[in-house]
Amino acid sequence: MAFGMLFLAEMGDKTQLAVFTLVTQYNKPLPIFLGASLALVMVTLIGALFGNLVARYVPTAHLKLIAGILFVGIGIFVLLEAVPDVLRQLGRG
Repeated sequence: MAFGMLFLAEMGDKTQLAVFTLVTQYNKPLPIFLGASLALVMVTLIGALFGNLVARYVPTAHLKLIAGILFVGIGIFVLLEAVPDVLRQLGRG
């Protein structure tokens, strides 16, 4: 279940695009794959350990609410950051 959820969540995200860019830039897919894989393993380990610690003190419903608010906030931030760029590009087109 964890594999499936992470696989779908990571598909097309910034990390995958960064790996794609690095491979096209340096043409060394194996070292880049190994580095990116190790980074994902470390981030997942930190998330699992920290999540376990936090779950002892904060109810799951509160964690879901906080996570949802953070995702919406980040989404709004990204959208607001992208709007001027899109408007600038439309003006050139």
